[in-house]
Amino acid sequence: MSEPKNVTIQVAGIDVAMLRGGAGKPLLVLHDELGFAGWLQWARELASGHDLIVPLQPGFGQTPRVEWASDYRDLASFYLQLVRELDLRPVDILGFSAGGYIAAEMAAASPESVANLILVAPLGIRPREGEIFDFFAVTGRSHLEATVARWDAPEASSVYGGYDGQISPEQFQLFESARAETSRLGWEPFMFSPSLPYRLNGLRDVRSLIIWGDADRIVPEGCVTEYERSIPGARVEVLSGCGHRPEVESAAEFVKLVDGFLGSSAKQV
Repeated sequence: MSEPKNVTIQVAGIDVAMLRGGAGKPLLVLHDELGFAGWLQWARELASGHDLIVPLQPGFGQTPRVEWASDYRDLASFYLQLVRELDLRPVDILGFSAGGYIAAEMAAASPESVANLILVAPLGIRPREGEIFDFFAVTGRSHLEATVARWDAPEASSVYGGYDGQISPEQFQLFESARAETSRLGWEPFMFSPSLPYRLNGLRDVRSLIIWGDADRIVPEGCVTEYERSIPGARVEVLSGCGHRPEVESAAEFVKLVDGFLGSSAKQV
């Protein structure tokens, strides 16, 4: 599979930088609170059967901040405009962590815009049991280390540093800039919306898959439980021994789950 292309699209007066690559039905990928980690194994494999569209969130990398967006609900509205600009409705969405939060907000606001929803270790709902890890209370290095459980996974250490890994000053600055923008959007209440569970309850026609690693130190099982309670018919898949990056820590199993879910959807159409 060839490398993805860099594309820019204007949305609400903002030039949004995107990566796009692959073949097949479009799959909108919303990266996590640390930014897009690169065209890794999971992306390369999914691109063999899907047209991956990966916008860089406003305030991340080359995409300027959207000043009027003050929370994740606002950001979801911005991304819904992007979906309309690209004429993707209804679109399959794959959201990671804070990107899962955005994806859930998009689906709650405009269910007709979403065909299939895949949430990977999603933030966005306050758990009744356990707590979302306060990654702003620790250093950037500690935050990175808390996201991975399987450091022996092929790409884990090279991307997130590991306990003995090295991250370039440039990459570390990108991580810190991402953390700053995430804090602006999600500081209070911390990375959840009190109303989101109630707004998600109307997703009768959106097929939903939630993927979570049982060694996740960022998103507790309670968050997954609340998403399952909130989204009618949501399916949950738990990857044993994985932390907050199941797509990196268990790439083959992750791709199999996503492909199987989206493939079963195609057969139903």
